[in-house]
Amino acid sequence: MSALFDRVGDLPLTIEDYTLGRHERAVSSDFLRVSTTIHLRGAGQEGIGEDVSYDQGDQDRLQQAGPVQPLAGDWTLRSFCDHLATLDLWPAPAEHPPSVLYRVWAYESAALDLALRQAGRPLHEVLGREPRPVTFVVSLRLGEPATMEPVLRRTERYPGLRFKLDPTPSWTDELVAELAASGTVDSVDLKGLYEGSVVDNPADPVLYRRVAEGFPDAWIEDPKITDETWPVLEPHQARITWDANIHSVEDITSLPFKPTMVNVKPSRLGGLRPLFTAYEHCEREGIRMYGGGQFELSVGRGHIQYLASLFHHDGPNDTAPGGYNDVDPPAGLPSYDTGLRWG
Repeated sequence: MSALFDRVGDLPLTIEDYTLGRHERAVSSDFLRVSTTIHLRGAGQEGIGEDVSYDQGDQDRLQQAGPVQPLAGDWTLRSFCDHLATLDLWPAPAEHPPSVLYRVWAYESAALDLALRQAGRPLHEVLGREPRPVTFVVSLRLGEPATMEPVLRRTERYPGLRFKLDPTPSWTDELVAELAASGTVDSVDLKGLYEGSVVDNPADPVLYRRVAEGFPDAWIEDPKITDETWPVLEPHQARITWDANIHSVEDITSLPFKPTMVNVKPSRLGGLRPLFTAYEHCEREGIRMYGGGQFELSVGRGHIQYLASLFHHDGPNDTAPGGYNDVDPPAGLPSYDTGLRWG
């Protein structure tokens, strides 16, 4: 049971119909990002969630199928989530299995948005928490071969910007020293748990040592622990954080050691119940949290920013306003954001 979910679960929810919206943007990781927004409508209000599945084919098939799910009716948020769990939300099997959770989050977050709007209450009031300004990092790769240029291009326009960087085998001692001297790196993402994906990074003990020792104050995300890498990582165990393997509380409790901090991504948890359960577990166990982005193009980014403001406002949140992910970030972006529709 989740006391946090109980606070929202009894909210009345009326759904009359829904529509889908398409969003596209070329982002800094050199691919065309496509996402789908779910627009639930009822009682003169609209609630929106965002499906952040990464495969364009999955998004295309969802949009081509259209609003075919039987969602209309009078519900509580709890009964709607129970109903949603009985539906097949996929016109065809997901190309990327975790996307099944991402789509559940899209519908449930839209339903929460609509229920709150119909009740005329903001999320922080219902949960009994006060939103606070969110600190964030900008997640970035440095090209191949890696250079300082992507960092410099952004810090010239935004001098106080902080980064979560993805080290790759082309990182040299000289580049690490230059990055460390810039004082802008809060975390390094080793991508050691993305085997078979386009961002798969080999478990290289030489690179791991270069990064761990070169950034002595940075968080170290998602290393792959092997007989070769653990001797390098063990002295830095307190700085190791986890992201890609966190889909539930059970994933947190089954880590090789109790973490100091974990990345709690709402879309990766896949629904309101497991998300709130994870928040409660971490707070009870004294595990710090931060939020992570999935290249959201619409309201999904505001959702994770607002949740960060309620549960982990001061962590290295990978929740930067979307413009920072553009190939050439525009001027005038905010230094922090809590731009959620839920309230």
